[in-house]
Amino acid sequence: MSLWRGFLILLPISLALKYIRPMSKRQDEMKAAIQSVIRNMMDRVMDNVLVKDPFIEEEHRAKRPLYAALVPDEIFKGSHFERRFVTPFGKAWELLAVTAAEKGLGYGVSGRTITGTVKAERLRRITEVLNNLEHAEKGKKKTKPDWKSELAYVLPNKGEQREDSQALQHGAITG
Repeated sequence: MSLWRGFLILLPISLALKYIRPMSKRQDEMKAAIQSVIRNMMDRVMDNVLVKDPFIEEEHRAKRPLYAALVPDEIFKGSHFERRFVTPFGKAWELLAVTAAEKGLGYGVSGRTITGTVKAERLRRITEVLNNLEHAEKGKKKTKPDWKSELAYVLPNKGEQREDSQALQHGAITG
């Protein structure tokens, strides 16, 4: 009986080890870095809300007596917290993107301006790909991202089509 029990205990563990792959060191580093960014942001938010700038009901009632009479304090407490949460979280998205790029690609930078020209046809194709990703046609599922096929669609012809080939696509030139 104990042998059978041992088998039943070890079977799920061996299946889990077979089918669940451990994260690579690089993935672990990225996960830790992203968690660190979120943890630091949340620590700052909670410090601001609870220590540096807490919601004080008496102060609120003195500054806005009409609001205080009409709306419960809990609404203003929630609003106070929400304002102190949303602003830093917007900045955290940018920092998360840089962190993921640094850990995933080895390079990430924030606030850098890249100038150049995106030609009309390439811009149209980029817009088409983004629209297909964001908005599903009626009765169809949303398009799933596929980097290789999207790039293959966007990059041909160096961004411009010749006028006659455009006309051919629209059926204006025949023969």
